[in-house]
Amino acid sequence: MERTFVMIKPDGVKKGLVGEIVSRFEKRGLEIEKLVKKELSREEAEKLYSIHQGKPFFNDLVEYVTSGPVVIMVVSGNSAISIVRKMLGATNPAEAEPGTIRGDFATDISENIIHGSDSEETAIREISIFF
Repeated sequence: MERTFVMIKPDGVKKGLVGEIVSRFEKRGLEIEKLVKKELSREEAEKLYSIHQGKPFFNDLVEYVTSGPVVIMVVSGNSAISIVRKMLGATNPAEAEPGTIRGDFATDISENIIHGSDSEETAIREISIFF
């Protein structure tokens, strides 16, 4: 059993996609262990995206994810990390395949609906920030 961190970003919440996204995970056989709707503090956002600190887009990313409510989740199941990543689609929605969350719902790389951990180490770190 593997656990991963998922966050539906402000644009996904604003577009009313929470139920659709949660449903996709559950239909795939993944379990939603924890789910919270909240507004991220600047400190939480900076910790979450600390790997991007110093990059030109860091401040815009932090501003964006703190601009409205998000939904944070712990999702678990066999190979949960790789399954969730495939379900999310490419970070750039223009490259995301139809049928993926970003391929179906996102149009802009800076507002791309959802975040998911990219490795077991990242999942452990990201889950620990919020849960």
